[in-house]
Amino acid sequence: MSEFPLPLPPGGAQKPRQSAGRWRTVSALMLREMGSRYGRSPGGYLWAILEPIGMIIIMAVAFSLLLRSPSLGNSFILFYATGYVPFNLFIKISQTVAAGIRYSKPLLTYPAVSWIDAIFARALLNFLTNALVAVILFAMLIAVLDLQVVFRIGFVLEAFAMAFLMGLGIGMLNCVIMGFVPVWETIWGIITRPLFLASGVLIIYEDVPRTVQEILIWNPLLHISGIMRMGFYSTYAPQYISYPFVLFVALALVVFGMLLLRRHYRWLLQI
Repeated sequence: MSEFPLPLPPGGAQKPRQSAGRWRTVSALMLREMGSRYGRSPGGYLWAILEPIGMIIIMAVAFSLLLRSPSLGNSFILFYATGYVPFNLFIKISQTVAAGIRYSKPLLTYPAVSWIDAIFARALLNFLTNALVAVILFAMLIAVLDLQVVFRIGFVLEAFAMAFLMGLGIGMLNCVIMGFVPVWETIWGIITRPLFLASGVLIIYEDVPRTVQEILIWNPLLHISGIMRMGFYSTYAPQYISYPFVLFVALALVVFGMLLLRRHYRWLLQI
């Protein structure tokens, strides 16, 4: 009896398995980082909540002593929270993604773990953590201070998505740049300090002089903070916000960062 070779499964049949395997890898990397970052310190995830709350309270108290009322609404704490939360999300994601290859270097020697798994796991964990912190933070502020807020979740989700993309793109670029120029990590830390002021955390775009507006308008993070505040202040309708500009910058950073990492990640593993 003649033998016939068994038909090979179609290529598409392997994709669900590959996708499932990738998600298992990403999940394992996320659990590893959760254990290493929060599991070994007293309080664990509690510090992820207390840190932004403490920062917001300190800023609110300090500026309430200098000003009669915030630029929007009557609550200093809510005003600064709506500016600080998306900026903090951008900073946290960019920092952790920038160190993604260095942090996961021992695991990247295994064929099952790729550089994109390590990067995405760190970015996703930080996004979910900061989203949870934001929900708890705003719920506490609204309940404790008895604030009357017309919450528009669409704007909040848009701000979070854009801050995530910006942090992911900048983080991947910094990952490569820090590999070639180690001192860039220190330089970037210095750059982000004035960026805090230029991103609309403490003031809104409409409060600064015209000459300053012409410079700040090119900062995508300023647009993101404006979008975030539209989710909490129903009467706030800033005219300077440009969705196409923010999306173009964010997606361009992500694409360029991925191309650079794909080309140089093997070299980064050797340094």
